[in-house]
Amino acid sequence: MSERSVSRRKREKRWYTVFAPEQFDRAELGETVAREPEQLDGRTIETTLGALRNDASENNTKLTFKITDVGSDSAYTEFIKHELTRDYLRSLVRRGSSKIGAFVTVLTADDYRLQVQPVAYTTKKADHSQEKAIRRQMTDIVETAAEERTFEEFIDGIVSGRLSGGIYNEAKTIYPLRRVEIQKATLEAHPEEIAEEQEMSVSVEEDDIELDE
Repeated sequence: MSERSVSRRKREKRWYTVFAPEQFDRAELGETVAREPEQLDGRTIETTLGALRNDASENNTKLTFKITDVGSDSAYTEFIKHELTRDYLRSLVRRGSSKIGAFVTVLTADDYRLQVQPVAYTTKKADHSQEKAIRRQMTDIVETAAEERTFEEFIDGIVSGRLSGGIYNEAKTIYPLRRVEIQKATLEAHPEEIAEEQEMSVSVEEDDIELDE
């Protein structure tokens, strides 16, 4: 075989089947192509919950995964984002009612950091104090849920609707609610990144103490 033929073969692209994480039953996400396996590292794949579960009623939930491991003809991913479609969110808005959102940064029991955006829709217009109380309630529930659960358990709670259901049951005692959703949840940092941040923080504090002396 000539050197030119070998070079041509090296440049040929290969197809890889992409799979969801184990918590999503290793569902097939589709196929992607690359000349070298290393080119797939970090590539993101977007799908819908409806596609994973073969249920069109759940197509309003978008899921994003990132490739983290590549085999001979397969690529494996981790979850990085859950997000509701804009069309679905717009369909929940009603005149004469309140939309109450929050941005909550949480740390799970196994040290994954996420930003979570719960949103509540009231039956009628709430006043400022009621909106503030509902926002505080949503934040407290999301923070507690994360502290008590691993990353996978927390994501399962979001995807299944258990977290939004828990918020609804508690916050409706403040003011009547029509709907609660988790608008978006995004993975921000892994445990090793959190540990590195903490080490750097301790190092800076020690330097400050030496300077004070």
